[in-house]
Amino acid sequence: MLSELPPTHKALVQEVYGQPLIVKRLPTPQPSPGSAIIKILYAPIVSYMRDVYNGKRKYPYPTPIVIGTSAIGHVAAIGPDATLLKEGDMVYFDCAIRGRDDNSAMILMGLAQGFGEGSKKLMEGEWRDATYAEFAKVPLENLFPLDEMRLCSSPADGGLGYEPQQLTWILQAMVPYRGLTNIGLQPGETVIIAPATGGFGSSAVLIALAMGARVIAMGRNIEALETLKTLGPRVETVQMVGDVAQELSSLRKFGKIDAFFDISPSEAQNSTHFKACILSLKHEGRVSLMGGLLEDLPIPYRFVMRYDITIKGKWMYSRADVHALLALVSTGVLNVREIVKVVGTFELEEWEQAFDVAEAQGRKLGQMVIFAP
Repeated sequence: MLSELPPTHKALVQEVYGQPLIVKRLPTPQPSPGSAIIKILYAPIVSYMRDVYNGKRKYPYPTPIVIGTSAIGHVAAIGPDATLLKEGDMVYFDCAIRGRDDNSAMILMGLAQGFGEGSKKLMEGEWRDATYAEFAKVPLENLFPLDEMRLCSSPADGGLGYEPQQLTWILQAMVPYRGLTNIGLQPGETVIIAPATGGFGSSAVLIALAMGARVIAMGRNIEALETLKTLGPRVETVQMVGDVAQELSSLRKFGKIDAFFDISPSEAQNSTHFKACILSLKHEGRVSLMGGLLEDLPIPYRFVMRYDITIKGKWMYSRADVHALLALVSTGVLNVREIVKVVGTFELEEWEQAFDVAEAQGRKLGQMVIFAP
């Protein structure tokens, strides 16, 4: 064991839904069958965290709760049935927890309860408390060993040179990775990513490039689009201008377009890009929907029918997807060491400032804000 687990530990807690957070000491969790205790090193802060925990986004979750998300940590203690993990291992914890006897029951630990009674039971029970804490109890199947020597040693020694805190970017990459694989994106294909200038969208650009695709990045911010353009010759850009015909004309200049990955936030409910992107697709084009729109959108029905367009939705990803993405990172196929920058590291007591910085900086290409409990 790294050390004997202390009797208590520090955690960031919300006691009443929508009310301010507090830092308090809680009993340190203990391992049980099917679980492990991890010592949290770094936990990323998503750009919209403030709006989750002040109730604006209306994510369902019970209180009181230790909030949080995915994390990088060390295994501090393991349950009696662990067969691979050992104490001291560096791991990535993934916060998307599924029911062991019902794959459709899923929660985002410390963040969102999901849908249905099974998900509610998961969130209210064993996996209630998350990672904005010194220690967290997590399911064994949500822990992924990291090859610390390969990832973090210097290139001169055969490593990739990452700082451990940079690996928190994996959380931002997982959603778009699954969205792109869900529509079978192939090397040599052209994919529209829209909006491409936020945290998840810009991560999608990096992943699509690593998968061998050409990317058409769409967004409103010209400066952010120019930054994406510097990622390489396979990145093209189109500005969203609020006019379907103009956007469609700009897209069609790039020839046949195979796929469209949409990661629209709720604020993009009335954006014209959605229709323009679908209309720009070639015969048998594919659409992946992973955004946060709250209301229905009209689709160009006749075009979708005539051109055999496939539209697929996906919420989150599977354990196999995490393994696959980690393989891309650890082999160096997806190398973001020079792109991912930790622009803010905070203690739990600094949560208000941390949320401010995440909101301002966390939507930019490769920029991460983290807690280091």
